[in-house]
Amino acid sequence: MGAFRLRDRVVTEEQEQLLLSPSATHAAHSLGRVVPEEPDPWRTAFERDRDRILHSKAFRRLKHKTQVFMNPEGDHYVTRLTHTLQVTQVGRSIAHGLSLNPALTEAICLGHDVGHSPFGHTGEDALSEFVEGEWRHSDQSVRIYEVLEPLNLTAEVLDGIRAHPWKVKTPAQTPEGGIVRFADRIAYLAHDALDAIRAGVLGPDDFPHAVLASLGVAGSEWINTMINAVITTSMERDEVAMDEHTLEVMLDLRNFMFERVYLRADVEPQRRRAREIVRNLVEYYVAHPGEIPPTYRHDDADALTQVIDFVAGMTDRYAIRRHDELFRPQLF
Repeated sequence: MGAFRLRDRVVTEEQEQLLLSPSATHAAHSLGRVVPEEPDPWRTAFERDRDRILHSKAFRRLKHKTQVFMNPEGDHYVTRLTHTLQVTQVGRSIAHGLSLNPALTEAICLGHDVGHSPFGHTGEDALSEFVEGEWRHSDQSVRIYEVLEPLNLTAEVLDGIRAHPWKVKTPAQTPEGGIVRFADRIAYLAHDALDAIRAGVLGPDDFPHAVLASLGVAGSEWINTMINAVITTSMERDEVAMDEHTLEVMLDLRNFMFERVYLRADVEPQRRRAREIVRNLVEYYVAHPGEIPPTYRHDDADALTQVIDFVAGMTDRYAIRRHDELFRPQLF
């Protein structure tokens, strides 16, 4: 027999047929890519997408983008990159528990936030001032991988990325995409709460009584409880879901976090400054489009879209540095 067993793409696809749930998305039955490609000998289509996202420039930029705390002092605060990795772990745990496709789930999780602007949702709000309706990081994530850094991803991965925010009314077409909606919220509520405790904004006992009674101690207990709620309820209902009680507690926790952490009054000057930086950068490059580096400009788009593509792709520190260069020049 030898010491190893060869596992190529064909073997993995056969195992998916045997081991995954009836509702799982099988790589062999993917809707495919816009540009057809020869199958990889070792990786399924979704494994290939996962690897492409992981090695993309947009993914690497997440390490210097805000999750909650802007430019935090301390090495242990969550960034958009560590948030993404935590979402991926939560998503894979749920996919494993429900025998859904782990590679598809991972690919969607890894790519779900690459379109985020600098300064998190504050930057997203600032960019919304320049477009009709609302500028969404999920749409920008799809645009990055379709147009700006085209990876020719499968339709299922792009659909899951598009649909991951709860505010997007059209749900994902796959159960794996449905997992990511829960995984994203489970991850950010748990680790944002720990960051708030670490920053002294909240104490461990400051959370609503119903949250502590239902979810346990902030951190891993919350994650375990919410993951278990999704797995148990999904098995009962034959769809990716969470029971009403846990969902209500999670929504109460989210509202609490918005009031006490995300939108608290003492960080309004910081949020105002972040909005000003993004707004000033957009207005500057609209007036000086020739200064957008060619490698960050897609000439088929209109001028404003090109500017938003460039500014949205900036990391926090690059946006601050470029703003200082343009609006606070050093005289000596």
